[in-house]
Amino acid sequence: MAEQKASTKLVAVCGGGLVGALNVCFLAKRGFTVELFEMRPDIRTQEVTRGRSINLSLSDRGREVLRRVGLEDRVIQKGIPMYSRMIHDRNGTLRQIPYGKGQQSIVSVDRRMLNEVLLDAAEQYSNVKTHFNHKVVRCDFQAGEVVFLHEGKEVTKTVDLIIGADGAFSAVRQQMMKRPELRFDLQQHYNPHGYMELIIPPTQDGQFAMGVNHVHIWPRNDFMMIALPNRDRSYTTTLFMPFDKFSSIRTEDQLLDFFRETFPDSVPLLGESSLKKTFFKSKALPLVTVKCHPYHVEDKAVIMGDAAHAMVPFYGQGINCGFEDCLVLDSLLDKYNNDFAKALPAYTELRDPDAKAICDLALYNYIEMRASVNSRLFLVRKKIDDLLHWAFPSYWVPLYTSVAFSKMRYHQCIANKAWQDKVLTNIGLGAGGTLAASALFALYTQIGNHGNGGLPQLVSQLNGSVAALAQRVFR
Repeated sequence: MAEQKASTKLVAVCGGGLVGALNVCFLAKRGFTVELFEMRPDIRTQEVTRGRSINLSLSDRGREVLRRVGLEDRVIQKGIPMYSRMIHDRNGTLRQIPYGKGQQSIVSVDRRMLNEVLLDAAEQYSNVKTHFNHKVVRCDFQAGEVVFLHEGKEVTKTVDLIIGADGAFSAVRQQMMKRPELRFDLQQHYNPHGYMELIIPPTQDGQFAMGVNHVHIWPRNDFMMIALPNRDRSYTTTLFMPFDKFSSIRTEDQLLDFFRETFPDSVPLLGESSLKKTFFKSKALPLVTVKCHPYHVEDKAVIMGDAAHAMVPFYGQGINCGFEDCLVLDSLLDKYNNDFAKALPAYTELRDPDAKAICDLALYNYIEMRASVNSRLFLVRKKIDDLLHWAFPSYWVPLYTSVAFSKMRYHQCIANKAWQDKVLTNIGLGAGGTLAASALFALYTQIGNHGNGGLPQLVSQLNGSVAALAQRVFR
C-alpha cells in the first residue's frame, strides 16, 4: 500500500506486542494519527527473561505482511531458516521430514527481537506516539473513549477507532462482552497439557549442539519436546506434556530418570545440572485457545491477533495469522476508502472462518507432532502427498504446504485436505487405484535415489501409471 496523505482520524491501538506494533505501521502509512498504549514497560528497556517465549516460526504469510511495511529483510536476517523436522527417536536415531520442497522453509525468530524491530519501526512515523505502563480500565465505545490506568491515575483518550491487540486475555474484548446487543460469543479452552521452557546451550567451542536448520522434535505419543535454533547458537527447548505428568516429577532423581528414559540423547545437550535447576525453579504454563465473535463494535472498535483468536503454538501460525489480520484489515480499508462503518463488519465476516480454522488446525498439529510422525502410515501419506504435489502442483497442495507456503485461506486449507482424503480413500477402494498409487510411490522413491538426472527416463517409464492415477483423482 502506498503511503497516503494525512488524515483526521485518530486511532488508539491497545497492546504493544507483535500484532499491535505492526498494525501501527500499517495505520500510520494510511496517514492516521496513531497512539499505541501498552500495559507493560517498554520491552526495549527490560532485561532478557526466559520461560515464556516459545520461539516464533515465520512462514510465507507473516513474511509477506512484513514485506508490505519494508521489514521482511531486517527480520529474516536475524532469523534462522528451518527446512525440516528432525525427529529424535528414543534409541537416538534421527529422521528428517522436510516441510516443503526445495528451499521452502519456515524461519525461527526471537520474539523479543521481532517486537523491538516493530516498535522501532512504528516510532519512525511522525504521526505515531507510544505510551507504556498504560493499562486498559474500561471503554465507552459509543463515545470512542478508552480509560487507562497510568501511575495510579486514570487517563482518558477519545479516538475515532479503538483497536484491541492486547492478547489472549484482552481487556478490550472483555469490554465488548459487556454489550448485550453484540450477542458476543466467547469460547475459551485450556489444554490439559502445559509447557515448560528449557535451554540447550552452545557447545564449549561456541557452536550449535545439533543440526541447525531444523525444528528438532522428540515425539513420544502422549507428549513431546521441541527445540528451535537461536542466533546465539543456543536452542529454545520446550517440553509439552500433561500437567499431571509435570506434577508427578517431584525429585531430581525422578527428573533425570524420566529424561534418560524418554529423551536420552537430550540429557548431555541440556546438561544435568542445568536441567535440574531450570525444571524445579520453573512451573508448567497453560496453553489456551480462544475463539470469539464478532470482532468489531459498529465503527468504533475491532480486536485482532490473540485478542480475537488465541491458539496453541503447534502449527507455528499464531504470529503469522495475527500479522495476516493486519493485512486483511488494511485491504478492507483500501476497499472501503477508510470507512470504518463498512470495513469493520467486513473484517469480522471475512476473518472469522479463517481464525477458527487455524485454531482447530493448531490443535490437530499437536497430535501430528507428538504422535503421527511416529506412524509409518503418516510417513507414507506424506510421501504420496509430496509426489502428487510434484506431479500436479496446481491441483494437489498438501495441508502443511497450503498453510505455511501459500496464501490459501485457512478454512479452505481444511476443505482442501478433506477433498484429498476423500480422493485417496476412493483410490484405495479398487485394485487399479492401489496399483497406481504404488507405482507413484515407486516413482517418488526412484527420483530420490537417482536424482533429477534420470528423471525424464523414469517419468517416461511410469507415465502410464501416473496417467491412470490422474484419471482417478481428477475425473
